[in-house]
Amino acid sequence: MNRREALSAVSVIFGGAIVGSNIFLSGCKAPSPKEGLFSAEDITFLDTVGETIIPTSPGIPGAKEAKIGEFMKTIVTDCYTPENQKVFTDGIVQLNEESNKQYKKDFVKLTSDEQSKLLNSIDKSAKEYDKQQSEIFNKSMADYRKTHDLPSEVKTEAKRHYLTMMKQLTIWGYFTSEIGATKAQRYVPVPGKFDGAYPYKKGDKNFGPA
Repeated sequence: MNRREALSAVSVIFGGAIVGSNIFLSGCKAPSPKEGLFSAEDITFLDTVGETIIPTSPGIPGAKEAKIGEFMKTIVTDCYTPENQKVFTDGIVQLNEESNKQYKKDFVKLTSDEQSKLLNSIDKSAKEYDKQQSEIFNKSMADYRKTHDLPSEVKTEAKRHYLTMMKQLTIWGYFTSEIGATKAQRYVPVPGKFDGAYPYKKGDKNFGPA
């Protein structure tokens, strides 16, 4: 599985397009990427968010060790539109504000349990926001197509909540990293023939890329 195939898999998980995927599939760079979008503190913050979403477990490193913050920085800088870059970077500020509102501390200073509770609480509103934006987007597109021809090469996507973006990038980046592909999944360097009836028990790891 390469990063393009992983992108499709993550799209299935989230039930829609991955933010920035259109530009990624055409080879990135975004039309007018901003330089210096992220500070070193921001990367630490994103590592912490990623680790909360995919934490370290016995024998399996989490998203922080996979350097998920650097991955997010690269994709957001090179593949996001300026509008989505702003949503993402504003999200860092908003998440810290919510952390201080609820716990009187920045997100990176919370306990793992507090970080998980905070993200779960925001995730509920993020899902509702995404649902509303998808409905608005689909209706607008349907109305537009009634009177206009939209060329197939024109790709558009609904607005997404900043936490949805962070979750998408965490899952995409982690499972296409060396750690995600070889530690969180079963890695077989020299695979044999395809066996569609290979035994599987609940809880078994799926197979990583060959």
